[in-house]
Amino acid sequence: MAEIKDPENTIIIELTGGNVVIELLSDVAPQHCERMKELTRSGAYNNVCFHRVIDGFMAQTGDVANGNMEEGFNLRSAGTGGSDLPDLPAEFSKLPHDRGTIGAARSANPNSANSQFFINFSDNHFLNGQYTVYGRVIEGMDHVDTIVRGEPPVEPDRMISVKVAADA
Repeated sequence: MAEIKDPENTIIIELTGGNVVIELLSDVAPQHCERMKELTRSGAYNNVCFHRVIDGFMAQTGDVANGNMEEGFNLRSAGTGGSDLPDLPAEFSKLPHDRGTIGAARSANPNSANSQFFINFSDNHFLNGQYTVYGRVIEGMDHVDTIVRGEPPVEPDRMISVKVAADA
């Protein structure tokens, strides 16, 4: 595993193919990073599907209200919800949406990010200044690249477990 410099600001996502290690950028987007850690520690991200995966663009997940692949799961509603916590204000920065960066998914309102996020498959600079960048994949991008495509995927991949490295 990659050297983890700051376990409190490192997220480990277990996928079917292996782990994805994300460095949170708490100096750039502190509220988004705290939200991800809060939801991770509560177990909200465990078993949540990737509901929107566009080849050459990004893989989106994090709908903790509708994306949990337990009994009664309805793929059509995945991607329409968030957590019970309040929405977050945008934390735009000069960081580009490069391959492997983590962005906060939101509605048309820039201040509507909640629990959903996406991982960029490629450099998506047209998103710069419009979506909060708050992390980057430091290991396991090869596993992200294998996530099943679709809007929604017929048989979606899921985050089996999500942990803060300090707690692992």
